[in-house]
Amino acid sequence: MSESRLGTVGVVVDDPESAPQINAILHQYADIIVGRLGIPYRSRGVSIIALAVDGSMDAISGMTGRLGKVRGVSVKAAISKR
Repeated sequence: MSESRLGTVGVVVDDPESAPQINAILHQYADIIVGRLGIPYRSRGVSIIALAVDGSMDAISGMTGRLGKVRGVSVKAAISKR
């Protein structure tokens, strides 16, 4: 069994049409998402999603990898070392 890690994931959404696909991915990984904050930044035409995660590196990497493949989405993660 993989060690559980804490971290944050930042998601910037440039294409609002991608929202259903993003939400479907986040729903599939709901078991590792501790908290979620969504901010529509209307003046810039983007949305920002901040996630607090607690899970294996495989699960976190799987989620960020799938999100990063969605059109108009940029993803970065910061994971604790312990």
